[in-house]
Amino acid sequence: QEALEKWFAKNKPTVVVIAAARVGGILVNSNQPYEFIYENLKIETNLIEISKSFNVKRLLFLGSSCIYPKNSPQPIKEEYLLTSSLEPTNEYYAIAKIAGIKMCEAARNQYNLDAISLMPTNLYGYGDNYSLQSSHVIPALIRKFYEGKKQNSSSVNCWGTGKPLREFLHADDLGKACVFALETWNPDDYNSPKDENGKSLLLLNVGSDSEISIENLANMICRLVNFRGKINWDLSKPDGTKRKLLDSSRFKELGWLPTIPLEKGLKNIIQTYDKENKKNLLRL
Repeated sequence: QEALEKWFAKNKPTVVVIAAARVGGILVNSNQPYEFIYENLKIETNLIEISKSFNVKRLLFLGSSCIYPKNSPQPIKEEYLLTSSLEPTNEYYAIAKIAGIKMCEAARNQYNLDAISLMPTNLYGYGDNYSLQSSHVIPALIRKFYEGKKQNSSSVNCWGTGKPLREFLHADDLGKACVFALETWNPDDYNSPKDENGKSLLLLNVGSDSEISIENLANMICRLVNFRGKINWDLSKPDGTKRKLLDSSRFKELGWLPTIPLEKGLKNIIQTYDKENKKNLLRL
């Protein structure tokens, strides 16, 4: 916190985007719940408090689609926040993110901090975390099939049934969404997005409006990596939430749209992953 205060005093930022977080897939969320709630609470409370103290002009907090109840109606609207229980495999992370949203809301109402929040769907993109212990589903699948191909394996094991549906958004599209929100969205405007009771929203969903089963995602990545073996589904492992499609209509009504289709985005990051691995081999 002291180092952060010195940085703010020296650089005097007028806009703050809180994208930092402790993140990961089902395995690491389940094994390290304390770290996921503790570290994320520290990150957001430090940054929101210091942004308030230094009177920044705008603050954007990035949440997550996992903030919503496990059994939310689909597609998920912003109003469904805190209406029921969370998905157990990531509830500690979700609780931390909900706290950040509410802290921004409280700072706006009590101290007039111009704080807004975006709730992105599942993200993927360049420079991702490819650890099999802590990564999300797309980088984990890319690494599994890439290594399966390199080792000429006859099969690759994947978690769960493959039946859950997921929505994905390229990180570059989210980056553009963040800039768009900062430049365009003012919750105090008369025409700003409202909830079902006519109250101005302080959080908006950001997604692609397109979903795919984990099984079909695995098949797509398998084909793009050119792995010719079999996919074995480990039914002893959890699936997580069965479906998690965001209703992003309110943000899109402001004028933002995603531009990178899933297969095109996957093809590009798989090519980059392949190049990076070949570079690392050359260094060895």
